[in-house]
Amino acid sequence: MTHPSLPTTESVVVAIRAVAAEYRRAVDVTDDIGADQTSRRTSAALFTAVDPDGSLPHEAFVELGGSPAVSVRVFPEDDAKITVDGVEFHDVPRDAVPAFLTALYSGLAFVKGRFFPPGYWLVVPLPGDETYKELIAGSMLTPWLSGRVRR
Repeated sequence: MTHPSLPTTESVVVAIRAVAAEYRRAVDVTDDIGADQTSRRTSAALFTAVDPDGSLPHEAFVELGGSPAVSVRVFPEDDAKITVDGVEFHDVPRDAVPAFLTALYSGLAFVKGRFFPPGYWLVVPLPGDETYKELIAGSMLTPWLSGRVRR
């Protein structure tokens, strides 16, 4: 389920804080504001605050406490990167971030193992038909990931 009312980085951070409060998770937020501060603006000149179109880009990095280890980097371009116990989900639409975290913390996420080709995938189903799936690099699963393995 998406939240169409998340047009800004700050609104996504507020929604993340709400999910974290619901599941009793600590939250640590670092904001990067300005073209010379955000990670995707590497070509911006030093001390350049605005983009060429005059907008002020705002990026946030959010770490959530507890297990699994979760971090969210919210980009100004309406997407986010969510990392769960070292597994990176790139290009998650910012509107899907609260539902992704809710699915993760409510127990809907699972690890799917395959013998051929060998590997494990972290699967996070969202309400509706949206599902995010990423390959777990390496063969070592964290205790949290191991506890969610389905064959």
